[in-house]
Amino acid sequence: MYNYDQTHTTTDIHQEKVFEEHIVACLTSEQGYIERNCPSHYDIAHALDTALLFRFLRETQPVAWQALADHYSTQAEAEVLKRLEKALKDKPTHVVLREGIKLVPNIRFSLCFFKPASNLNPDLTRLYEANILSVMRQVTYSARNKNAIDLVTFVNGIPVTTLEVKNLLTQQTFKHAERQYRKDRSPAGEPLLTFKRGAIVHLAVDQDNVSMTTRLMNGKTRFLPLNRGRDGGAGNPDVPGENRTAYLYKDLSDGKAVLSREVLLDLIGRFIHLERGGGKEVLIFPRFQQLDAVRKLLADAKAQGAGQNYLIQHSAGSGKSNTIAWTAHQIVNLHDDDDKPLFDTAIIVTDRLVLDRQLQNTISGFAQTEGVVKKIDGTSRDLKKAIEDGARIIITTIQKFGTEHLAAISGQSFKNFAVIIDEAHSSQSGKAAQAMANALTREAASSDDIEDLILAHQQARGPQKNISFLAFTATPRNVTLERFGWIGSDGKPYPFHLYSMRQAIEEGFILDVLQNYTTYKAYYQLEKTIEDDPEFKGRKAQARVARYASLHPSAIDQKVQVIVEHFRRHVSKELGGKAKAMVVTQSREHALRYWKQLNTYIQSEGYDDLKALVAFSGDLEVDDQPWTEAIANGFPETELPKRFDGDEFQILVVAEKYQTGFDQPKLVAMYVDKKLAGLQAVQTLARLNRTYPGKERTFVFDFQNTMDDVKEAFSPFFEATAIEERTDLNQIYDLEQRISGSSYIVADEAERFAERFFKGELDKQDRLELEGTVRLAVSRFVLDEDEAQKEEFRQLLKSFARFYSFVAQVVKLNDPWLEKLYAYTSWLSRLLPSRDVPPDVDVTDDMLELSAFRLQKEAEGDASLVAGETATLSPISEFGANPYTEEEERSLSEIIDSFNDRHGTSFSREDFLRFERVNREILDDEMLEMMRNNPADVVYNAFSQAFFQGMVRMFQQDNEMRSVVMTDKDAREQATRHFFKRAQRHAQGG
Repeated sequence: MYNYDQTHTTTDIHQEKVFEEHIVACLTSEQGYIERNCPSHYDIAHALDTALLFRFLRETQPVAWQALADHYSTQAEAEVLKRLEKALKDKPTHVVLREGIKLVPNIRFSLCFFKPASNLNPDLTRLYEANILSVMRQVTYSARNKNAIDLVTFVNGIPVTTLEVKNLLTQQTFKHAERQYRKDRSPAGEPLLTFKRGAIVHLAVDQDNVSMTTRLMNGKTRFLPLNRGRDGGAGNPDVPGENRTAYLYKDLSDGKAVLSREVLLDLIGRFIHLERGGGKEVLIFPRFQQLDAVRKLLADAKAQGAGQNYLIQHSAGSGKSNTIAWTAHQIVNLHDDDDKPLFDTAIIVTDRLVLDRQLQNTISGFAQTEGVVKKIDGTSRDLKKAIEDGARIIITTIQKFGTEHLAAISGQSFKNFAVIIDEAHSSQSGKAAQAMANALTREAASSDDIEDLILAHQQARGPQKNISFLAFTATPRNVTLERFGWIGSDGKPYPFHLYSMRQAIEEGFILDVLQNYTTYKAYYQLEKTIEDDPEFKGRKAQARVARYASLHPSAIDQKVQVIVEHFRRHVSKELGGKAKAMVVTQSREHALRYWKQLNTYIQSEGYDDLKALVAFSGDLEVDDQPWTEAIANGFPETELPKRFDGDEFQILVVAEKYQTGFDQPKLVAMYVDKKLAGLQAVQTLARLNRTYPGKERTFVFDFQNTMDDVKEAFSPFFEATAIEERTDLNQIYDLEQRISGSSYIVADEAERFAERFFKGELDKQDRLELEGTVRLAVSRFVLDEDEAQKEEFRQLLKSFARFYSFVAQVVKLNDPWLEKLYAYTSWLSRLLPSRDVPPDVDVTDDMLELSAFRLQKEAEGDASLVAGETATLSPISEFGANPYTEEEERSLSEIIDSFNDRHGTSFSREDFLRFERVNREILDDEMLEMMRNNPADVVYNAFSQAFFQGMVRMFQQDNEMRSVVMTDKDAREQATRHFFKRAQRHAQGG
């Protein structure tokens, strides 16, 4: 902790006023603030430092002030206050500071001057420097009481921040400051504290931490962290000779202070944003990692120019859309020292086929000028027109840059582009990404030499001087790291900027979805029901058998019962009864059958407070009935997010939809019945991590994955994602030699192909001749009887295509033969005949029967990761071509036996003894009395429901119970009636 001025006594330094004084001293001596006094300089009624306001207007706009004085005489200042009060009532403070005010007759006053894009206009620079930043201590802001706020900062007499300061030496922390804002800083009737009207942001500060809020709502006030992060987690790093929160008021080696002139005016002018939606208004003030990422990106881009790569790893749920929007709007306004824009256009690219509506709305909402943002929902021609028309910000999908659209878009090499990639993954390093780079760089051929043309084509794949890539993701893969990462001192790639999952969790900005994790194992017993024993070839039959089992009504029925009963018991009361759940299934048919069974079970149990929706794409036929999402739900699929957000529906069943990019903060539980590997696990479970008032925990019930599976999936992305070692790019030559040395390849044919392929636009005759050349290799391939060697060659071509696309983007190759081989083998790979595939297998209901099924709770508890519990990614080395081996033919009996061995056993006597335990539990005095005094047909339904609920309770609460027997409906009905008869005998004393 900072050693304060030695002039203070020992008693003094334990008072918060000393920390206040230190902040003020730094602001005045280092940040150009002037200190003002309360009450002499503070106008309580207007919540302004009116003397500074008028001083600013007179000094910076003397002509306008003279016109004001001439027209209003002695009432000039009163008229300014009247117009300013009206403006602050109608618009938020930051907008008033941006727009200024107007008075009759056509007198306009700017209330703040923002930093110009360049220094070429000295007048703009002078006006920017003429802004008056001031700070006031112990501001008595209320005319009704003597409450005082520790610090208030002003810009030209208009308040922009308030600070409640606490000193750790008095055992007071920023949490006490938050409590003070909630308890003693009511905004009612107080202009300084009123949302939008008063100060923009309110800060709770101690020597170690800072938190903020833009809206005071008494006890409902929500604070967010404004910390830098410490060692990959929450908090702030040590600052030699200073407090850890010195970044707030003091320039440090890695950046300007938050309250510095440069940053504060930048925040007001270009960051702060009023977000409207769903009848709500939220004033967005960037958190530290958002502000830091954008400013560091812009500073580096200004220093380096176009042609750079940036990887920004920011945790899911941490406000990535806002960070992208700020970056896009500000990077197009960067100018070089000659006052020329560094980038003509920012292109925001997503690999989702349908543009992310949330991202679109966020970026469009941040626009301060109409028409700056152009959304491309149409064709590649619309994209080209937007680029040619000089659109400053374009939002599009990467598919618009596909190879088939290249001719429509290309010819843009004279322009500079900032390409901002939302959720950068391997798709951004493949053919579509290459086509995008080609479209934005391709020039007309300047040589007739075919070798020169090929080299130019190859070099267009590599880093381009006119394109900077800014890749945003929470979960970078190895390809993403090596494509966009910055090389560290150890020679490995790292993110340019990091806001880790760990920090976001520790700061409470997102929830830890692994904290309350429960896994189950399903046990099956299948039997063959046909007399003959057909034989099947390959793995398809095994997959069909597994699918049959997972879709069986008994399996889905029992999982649905567990889901509904758990939701009702543990989830439904969360968030004041507004909690929601998602069921993640493995296919569209699974989703539909889950949804139907959910409705059936909910209706049968009379749960009128629970309704489910289903989400899947396209058309589906189940049980000879056509289905779409709209048919199932009864309204268009575009309405689903809004309808699910309301109070009518509580559960959403999904299949390959809403598992990424879906922001529903009321989700409290997720029920997973799908294998989730690696990145998909993180992205899917991240739907749960959004915070919401009152949301303190989440639930995951997983029927398919183990805790170890999930922890392994999360571990590479918990802190900074790293790679074991850089990929050996020389592997491209290993692949090239294996292909070139194959008996199918003749180098002269590849050369002849390339000479015609790269000559320019291809006509029909060119394509016929190219195909004829390639078919020479195809003929040799077909004549080969070695199926293993042929399959190995197929895999080799795929590996070469993938790896060459990656290598050529990472480094500028100077090897025309690799480009020739890539073009030639791309055609060859398409023309090679597919391997002999075993005939399709149809495993039907008359072949199989699920004779028994049970669920067993495997594990329950905390699967959370801790600091240092991370894994590194492996380098790219997916080039082993597995030779094809003929699978043995297997009978249906063998397949079923194998399935049963993997998935469970038949039921034992012990399973039925556990039924007896349930029976004893539910036969209380009330149940026995009911059975004694009512006919069997009257009392059976009540007994059946109690019996099932008893099983569910035992299943959920008894961790030592190895199995809970729940068969299909008929079997369960039989068992229930068996134990009902036993209960009747007991009730009658038999």
